[in-house]
Amino acid sequence: MKAIQESHPISHLLEDKLKHTHTHKDIKDFFKDSQYHMVDVSQKKPTFRRAVAMGRIQVGNTAFTHIQNKTLPKGDVLKIAEIAGIQGAKNAWQQMPMCHPLPLDHVAIHLELDEENHAVTTFALVSTTAKTGVEMEALAAVNASLLTLYDLTKPVEPALTISGIRLLIKEGGKKGIWIHPDGIPEKLQDLLPMTSQRPLENRSAAIITMSDRAYNGNYEDLSGAYLRKALKELGCNVLNCIILPDEAIQLEETLKSLAGQVEFIITTGGTGLSPRDITPEVIEKLSTRTVPGIGELLRYSGSDHMSTAWLSRSLAGVIDTSLVIALPGSVNAVKHGLEMLKAILPHALDHIQNKKHIHEPPVQKEKNV
Repeated sequence: MKAIQESHPISHLLEDKLKHTHTHKDIKDFFKDSQYHMVDVSQKKPTFRRAVAMGRIQVGNTAFTHIQNKTLPKGDVLKIAEIAGIQGAKNAWQQMPMCHPLPLDHVAIHLELDEENHAVTTFALVSTTAKTGVEMEALAAVNASLLTLYDLTKPVEPALTISGIRLLIKEGGKKGIWIHPDGIPEKLQDLLPMTSQRPLENRSAAIITMSDRAYNGNYEDLSGAYLRKALKELGCNVLNCIILPDEAIQLEETLKSLAGQVEFIITTGGTGLSPRDITPEVIEKLSTRTVPGIGELLRYSGSDHMSTAWLSRSLAGVIDTSLVIALPGSVNAVKHGLEMLKAILPHALDHIQNKKHIHEPPVQKEKNV
């Protein structure tokens, strides 16, 4: 029997499969040594993305006059350059091997004539809701537009110069809004909403880690440490970081002492199905009102990364004047949860704190008689 197993080709296949099973924890590991691959965005959640880019072409006096008067051999080249820019954005993924193909929601090209410098400036705006940004699409749009101008202008002036192609603004993703360090043209500054990259600036918070092992010193509190660092990066003043065992009485007393002293409290851990996971019960007991949508949001967004997120009992409630949010205990769950929460937290806190501007009736504008 032993001889048959050693000589039978199927046994070798099984041995190879077993070796593969132990060597690779994930099928992606099998391809980790590949030299060329697209960035894996499969675990990311689609969000609104937008990018603005610009560039210019200097054409000289003679060609500029033709462009301005629409007298080039092929007519109104500005209109053709607009269309080329749109096509360039749509075809970006075909020109750049590692660029993700994206369903673009909007592409717009704006061309400006600069008579003083005998130049044409191209601006491109591209937006989508996707897992990755549209910077390359915006830059591809500018390039296509300028190259089209070059192609249609060279019959009357071959000495053309394309320059200054750069990304001006990108929105979306983890970093929020990015603006080119050299600034953007003044005419664009008032056209795009500039949300803060520190949306929790000057907000006050407390962090409570629920873990028997961390409390006893048998386990490092990684999720609480991550929360503290991430909240500070968002501008928040973290006033308390506390580690508690999974004991209802201790959590209840701590929440009572913190409520009203900080604007929001985030707990991490104790949201699972273990008999000692008591965090949701305590928060619900003390809350004057609950915020069901936050728990639903955390489970929904978490399920994109791990199916077991649906087993989490994350929830949120208002205790005194503090918003209390229960996150799971893993660093990944905390990371993804905070990513979803940071955009809505300021609005929620303003409502809870009864900020004046929220409850003022809209100003009635006087009508001209």
